[in-house]
Parts: sequence; structure tokens; C-alpha cells
Amino acid sequence: MRVAVIGATGLVGRKMIEVLLERNFPVSQLIPAASESSAGKEILFKGENVRVVTLKQALALRPQIALFSAGASVSQEWAPKFAAAGCKVIDNSSFWRMDPSVKLIVPEVNGNILDANDMIIANPNCSTIQMVVALNLLHEKYILKRIVVSTYQSVTGSGQRGIAQLGREREGKPVGSAVPAYKYQIDKNLIPQIDSFLENGYTKEEMKMINETQKIFDNKSIGVTATTVRVPVEGGHSESVNAIFERSFNMEDVFETIRNSPGVILEDDIKNQVYPMPLFAYGRDEVFVGRVRKDFSAENGINLWIVADNLRKGAATNAVQIAEQLTKIA
Repeated sequence: MRVAVIGATGLVGRKMIEVLLERNFPVSQLIPAASESSAGKEILFKGENVRVVTLKQALALRPQIALFSAGASVSQEWAPKFAAAGCKVIDNSSFWRMDPSVKLIVPEVNGNILDANDMIIANPNCSTIQMVVALNLLHEKYILKRIVVSTYQSVTGSGQRGIAQLGREREGKPVGSAVPAYKYQIDKNLIPQIDSFLENGYTKEEMKMINETQKIFDNKSIGVTATTVRVPVEGGHSESVNAIFERSFNMEDVFETIRNSPGVILEDDIKNQVYPMPLFAYGRDEVFVGRVRKDFSAENGINLWIVADNLRKGAATNAVQIAEQLTKIA
């Protein structure tokens, strides 16, 4: 299978290539593509150096699947061109996510709605993915009524610039001539802003979590409110989630439901201080859940702590899982 990775030289693009290899995806030809300034660079794949091409060149090579991670404007322009050429597009940008004609897919949650006619499939926001994976089976059993989520998001969510800014600040060096990822120092700090602010006072990232959660669960009646925060961590997003359900439950069933959730690992042993942390989720594809406890202030409420590697399950791995599912449908 000819597979194009659009944005192949970026953090997520490189991770996509890594995950394709790890999961033994049937790649007969890898077509790494990026901007014209990056064309000509080489990427190692299966022991060989593969030359990066432009998007126009990638399209001419007629890939059967294209994984996009090059930003919304690139996806807006090029995803329809690839789809028109018969290529299945899995897009990691925000551009197609809320398009009513495009499915927003997390395989463990709603992968069953994919069909052979889907030519552009949207990959959700990293923070949304890990939350819905953790809550999915609980929602099926008890019906979500409201979600309050606060995120603690890694600098890797800002790409190479976020990592570089944190690294230079920790070394006591000036950020340099490049535009910093953040207006404020991120080392030894928390920044309660991810993406730009909207007129309603929320950031785009917060509204993504709200709108995408409702679309993935196909239920606009679920109340969702979010506060997203950038933290000086490299390699994993964490979330504090308060979930209110329509139906009553006992906590033993809640724990058992989480244990049985596809793609989820329950780490909840408070006697031995075992709980999810980004340090240990790094490089893993699972979503880790812990600190599960009843919310005594609200009827049918629980609190959860959810952690995942945002570059893997939050982006690259989820996209490759969608590709795997498409190969079974074709």
C-alpha cells in the first residue's frame, strides 16, 4: 500500500512514520511530503533513506492513504485534491473536524461508523481523544450528562518550538531569534491559554474539546466545559475530569467498566501511591486512568485523572488505527 505522510518532517509526522513501522502497517511505498523548503530532506524508513517530496509530487505518486499533519490551511487545500484522486485522507488538523459531512473518529469509540465511502476522515484533538476513550464505556452504561475537564498539556503539543523554548529556558539561555511558542516563560510556570481566545472567553482548544466530544458521542445534550492549561512537561497530556451521569452506579462497577475499556489501563492503587503520570505514559499508546472516586457533591458523579502520550494516542497512533480500520473495510 502506498502511504503518504503529509507534514512528514514535523513532530507528529515523524511519529506517524514511527507508528506505521511499529504496528507493521502494510506500507509498500512510503511517500513523505512536506513544504517546498523541506523537500529533498531524507527520512529513515525500514533501513532506507526516503527523500521528502512536495505535496504536488506526493499526489502524482497516487498514494492510497494519506496521513495529514501539516496544519489546517494545508488540509483545507490539499485533502480534497488527494480524495478526488481516490486517496483516503486521515487529517490531524482542526479544519475538517466539525464539518457535518466528515466523520470524527476515535476507533475504540466510534470506529464502527466508518464505511468504504469515507474519503476524508478527521482525527480529533489530542485532549479530546484521551478523554472520550476513558469515558466511552462508562457513557454506554450510565449516559453522560455533564463533563468538567481541566487539562495539563505538554509542550510537545506546540511542536518543536514548544520543546525548544522549554529546553532553552531550563538551560538559562535566551529563547533565540525564533518566535517563541509562548508569550510567557513556560519553565517553572503554567499558562492558562492554549490557542487563541474567542469572543466567549474560551480558547479555541477549549471549544474543540466541547464540540468534538459531543460529535464523537453523537450527543449534543452532553454538557461539556473545559479549561486548558500548558504545563512545563515534555511528553504527555493529563486531565482532571469530573463526569456526571444520568444513571446511578456503584463504584465497583465503575472500576470494572474502566478495566474493560478498550485502549485503557486502570492505574489506581492509592495505598501504594500508584496513579497515572505523563512520565510513565510517554511512548505508550494506551490511555491511563486513575484517582477514580465518587463525587460526593453531586448525584451520579465521579472524578477521574486521565493521562496519555499526546503525540501517540493523541495524534499519530489514532490516525494509524483509523488507517488500519479502513484497510479492513476496503
